[in-house]
Amino acid sequence: MNHLHEGWTISGGDVSDLPADVPGCVHTALLAAGRIEDPYLDENETKLAWIGRTTWEYTTTFTPGLGAPRIDLVCAGLDTVATIELNGSPIGRTANMHRGYRFSVQDLLRDGSNSLKIKFDSPYVYAEQERARLGDRPNAYPEPFNFIRKQACNFGWDWGPTLVTAGIWQPIGLHSWSVARLAEVRPQVTVAPDGTGRVEVRVRLERAAEEPVTITASVAGRRATATVDGIEALLILTVDEPDLWWPRGFGAASLYDLDVALSSSQGEQLDSWSRRIGFRKVRVDTAGDAFTLHVNDVPIFVRGVNWIPDDVFADRITRSRLRERFVQAAGANVNYLRVWGGGRYESEDFYELADEMGFLVGQDFLFACAAYPEEEPFRGEVEAEARENVIRLSSHPSLVIWTGNNENLWGHEDWDWKAPLAGRTWGAGYYFDLLPRLVAELDPARFYWPGSPYSGAPNRYPNDPAAGTTHIWDVWNTDDYTKYAAYRPRFVAEFGFQAPPAFATLARALSDDPLAPDSPGMAHHQKAIGGDQKLERGLANHLPAPRDFDDWHYLTQLNQARAVAYAIKHFRSLRPLCMGSIMWQLNDCWPVTSWAAVDGDGRKKPLWYAMRDAYADRLLTLQPRTAAAPVAGGPDETTPGEIFTAPGAPALVAVNDGGEPWIVSATVTRRNLSGDILAASFLNFTVAPGGAVTIPLPADLTTPEDPATELVVAESGDDRTFWFFAEDKDIAWPAPSFTTSVTSDSESTKVTVTATSILRSLTLYPDRLDPSAETDKAGVTLLPGDTVTFNILSAKPLDGTELTSRPVLRCVNDIA
Repeated sequence: MNHLHEGWTISGGDVSDLPADVPGCVHTALLAAGRIEDPYLDENETKLAWIGRTTWEYTTTFTPGLGAPRIDLVCAGLDTVATIELNGSPIGRTANMHRGYRFSVQDLLRDGSNSLKIKFDSPYVYAEQERARLGDRPNAYPEPFNFIRKQACNFGWDWGPTLVTAGIWQPIGLHSWSVARLAEVRPQVTVAPDGTGRVEVRVRLERAAEEPVTITASVAGRRATATVDGIEALLILTVDEPDLWWPRGFGAASLYDLDVALSSSQGEQLDSWSRRIGFRKVRVDTAGDAFTLHVNDVPIFVRGVNWIPDDVFADRITRSRLRERFVQAAGANVNYLRVWGGGRYESEDFYELADEMGFLVGQDFLFACAAYPEEEPFRGEVEAEARENVIRLSSHPSLVIWTGNNENLWGHEDWDWKAPLAGRTWGAGYYFDLLPRLVAELDPARFYWPGSPYSGAPNRYPNDPAAGTTHIWDVWNTDDYTKYAAYRPRFVAEFGFQAPPAFATLARALSDDPLAPDSPGMAHHQKAIGGDQKLERGLANHLPAPRDFDDWHYLTQLNQARAVAYAIKHFRSLRPLCMGSIMWQLNDCWPVTSWAAVDGDGRKKPLWYAMRDAYADRLLTLQPRTAAAPVAGGPDETTPGEIFTAPGAPALVAVNDGGEPWIVSATVTRRNLSGDILAASFLNFTVAPGGAVTIPLPADLTTPEDPATELVVAESGDDRTFWFFAEDKDIAWPAPSFTTSVTSDSESTKVTVTATSILRSLTLYPDRLDPSAETDKAGVTLLPGDTVTFNILSAKPLDGTELTSRPVLRCVNDIA
């Protein structure tokens, strides 16, 4: 395709003939020209609502090559309601950001200069007109995002700004061709029980002439050829015992080049298509209310994160930026990315990286937190976008689940939608009929699930944690994070807790002086209703009261890390009853107080480090158990002596997601804050691959004499986990006492801390000194005599005194 990416200008409102990058959008063009202030800074977002309510025109001129029997204008993505004119003649109108369009234009092209104009109507005007025509439908936010096939979170979310975009957001160009082209290539890859790989390549042609053509497909040294007089063909290739594609942690993500070529009867190549495919078996076991993903016949505990668009402006999301996020996810021991339904069908770059790095992916169809009309033109647009994207993504081995929507089944049942709907359509026809039919037709080897959450049957409460997939949001919204322990879910697809972004991110994005939890910029960059009050409630339950903003920042980030890690460890301890944990959320699209582990500037919050530990292949954790509570397994060896667990007292749980048995030799001690051992037990047992073992602990370990001054420590090799009998706010912490040493070389700085008192949740914030600086650990609890070394990478030298002083080096003790 000959791209038409040069020479574009935009006009709209009081803007005329402003140069614009394509692919891109109006906002980034205005920003590049200095016509608007950065919407991510301070409260600038509020000044830009006019952009989404303005009609915009993109124009360019070009000189095409003529002479081909067919020349098509190919628009891979137009955002959203667009009218296209070529040399003054209308050639088409679009109303869907999530699909591409192709227009035959050879009869309109001329020698020399040609003009192309694309007019984008206001998304608001279109959506509000459709809402008035069809009748309102309930949604989670006061915006009409459910009446336009456009990225829903453009209209704002409880973590995102309201920046309603328009523009040519995907490549555009002219495709010249003759005889025939590959209109659709759809490989279905399966593996037989004997290990034989099979690739069924279904091809659909578009023709400019009726002569016979030849289609050739090849993979792994195998080749199939078909001569075709019509427009459809099926080519089948078999590969003996191919190397299987495995998810992260289970083996290599082996990929093979699949090449498809189209040639004329004279042997001239007319078109080609290439992808990298993987051979793997995938199924989801839902028998008996379970929700267990199996890959190559191995049950996988999903250690997942929810994924949102990494920037409001899609043209800024480069492959290298995606790779950085994927590396961060891999570093946190994540194996699964759920692409949330309020964003987009993710890009080829996204899926190619997932294939290469062994991530499992679940892709939502694009419906979120709202009732959606099923009348035309929406039903036709939904079918067209679903067909295009199912076909586009079906070749990727990383994609394992299609999900019909985000929270709409739950919303319809539980969010008081039924009365205002008054019998109007709301999307059920998509989730239970249209979408499963399309997946069965176009991608039959892949699993479809009607919604997230969904309990497995239309007549069952959709967010029942005892069946299928569940979302747990009462913890954040109304309750304490210790309530996670009351849940015994089968698969948790959303849960999370908020905290502000890194300090360096706040310093870049906000001009508040001084920063405060309720200063204007901080307040604007908190989009959740009652978010600050929920943060305050969470702190009050667990941690000492902050004295200033530095305390508040440290404590809210710490509380987020603890809350999410608490949940993950609990869910994993229930294996095999629970087989999935997808935390909300990995990433942010701008600087904001949110549930993310990686903030809008790409900096890791303390949550990232806690998630890395909680998602480790081998997890040693102390969990509240009662004597009657069922456990996932039992020890291979019984610890001598009488063992019982008091209600709510800690039991030792070891979880092994690795492929080899884990031989555990654990020491469990009850200690005081000075580190003195008050009771001890030595445990030896084995955890099978994919197993979890729960060991009740003796009463002398689980029964403190003084809950406010005692704790339990469990250790096995490099693994260590703590149980405190009282909340941090109720513990009389000693003043922090420690020694430090700082050494530097050309690549890094090392800060070594040796504790002479207990140090609770010791965390280093080097980004306060250099925005590029990043450490390798956070939230480390040290007993007297323990030593830890923080390894810091930074672009410039760091001052040793500042590195080892407040507010850069923090622990709970320095507040108490």
